[in-house]
Amino acid sequence: MKSLLIKNGILVSSRGSLRSDVLIRDGRIARVGEALQEGADEVLNASGLHVLPGVLDPQVHFREPGLTWKEDLRTGSMAAAAGGVTSFFDMPNNNPAITTRALMEEKKASAASKSVVNYNFFIGATPDNLEELNAVSNVCGIKIFMGSSTGSLLVDREEDLERIFAGGSRLIAVHAEDNGIIEENKRRIPNPSFRDHDKIRDEKAALKATKLAVSLALKHKRRLHILHLTTQEEVEFLAAYKNNPLISCEVCPQHFLLFAPEIYERLGALAQMNPPLREKRHGEALWKGLKEGVIRCMATDHAPHTLEEKAQPYGKAPSGMPGVQTLLPLMLNQAAQGLCSVEDVVRWTSENTLACFGVQGKGRIEPGYDADLTLVDLKASREVKRDAMLTRSGWSPYEGMTLQGWPLYTLVGGHVVYREGVIDESVKGREINLQPPWERPAGLGEL
Repeated sequence: MKSLLIKNGILVSSRGSLRSDVLIRDGRIARVGEALQEGADEVLNASGLHVLPGVLDPQVHFREPGLTWKEDLRTGSMAAAAGGVTSFFDMPNNNPAITTRALMEEKKASAASKSVVNYNFFIGATPDNLEELNAVSNVCGIKIFMGSSTGSLLVDREEDLERIFAGGSRLIAVHAEDNGIIEENKRRIPNPSFRDHDKIRDEKAALKATKLAVSLALKHKRRLHILHLTTQEEVEFLAAYKNNPLISCEVCPQHFLLFAPEIYERLGALAQMNPPLREKRHGEALWKGLKEGVIRCMATDHAPHTLEEKAQPYGKAPSGMPGVQTLLPLMLNQAAQGLCSVEDVVRWTSENTLACFGVQGKGRIEPGYDADLTLVDLKASREVKRDAMLTRSGWSPYEGMTLQGWPLYTLVGGHVVYREGVIDESVKGREINLQPPWERPAGLGEL
């Protein structure tokens, strides 16, 4: 493997920034220091650029297998690379749903041949696949849809949830919405429109499910990650568990940047996702929770659909929106506005995410760590345009927004996979090996 020398960049971690060179050999960081003189096969001039650890997006839906007209592991990973995302965790609601060891192996084999960034996958829980959940090897966790799912991937009965939480040690990630409240709201609101989406899937549905998941995790001492938090009420409830090593949660940028009712009036179906975009008070609480550490990390819930699918009326149009390519620019734009620091962005999109899932060897620009990096221009100002989105769906809910701070280069395993608008598809990511402390045999590690 060839060597690469990054010259004169500003290296960023959650602890601060410093100007330095970075020497990469055999896919890992070999040396960090000023004015390094080692020869390298390629020298990348990073003057004026900030060098960040690559982003891990822990919640994407790249639609493979079965729904690849919307996205696949190739196009989704290309969009990730263009956004400075060097690793992703993909969800199991495919066709067929990924609920067995055999299906997981097929999906991993497809990723090995197609994905230009690093990857791993959640296995989907059903009411009756506990043996598969525990026997599958090297996955980032078990995904439970407590509400909002199709086919077999709905586990909403408390006795089924209890059996899964009690029957293993692997991390559980939940989509926390209470199906009973959602169905009751549907009956209560006749002839709903897109503007009613956050009323049907209201804050009560989210809070009830989150409380249930937390109670089961505490009862069975099970590692729990709550996906895409959306409500002020959940933030206030989870503040009591801020320092509990069993409980973590994430937020997506759309839930503190795009607000009802205006967003539904402007975008209609393009703004429909589950859990929904909500009123501004929720967004303000989510941002506060992120800054105060109640919310540990960020994700996108990248869930693309075609514009033709989204053109259908409410009730038929599918829920979900793309976002993997815009996570880092959105957050760098927050930093450019003085709402957070670039160090905060690294903490929320890389360091904390990796810690939440027990990923080793990534997320730091230090010798011995994997050379998964993104070089960003904090002064670059660009408009979000459809023709620049590499997702197969070809649109973004942020279209027309001007953001300051964009990736220019993305490195995966020391290879430049994204270079100023161009993807090198010869680069292939690797399966992320996971054996976090809560899954190790007794005595090998503690939370």
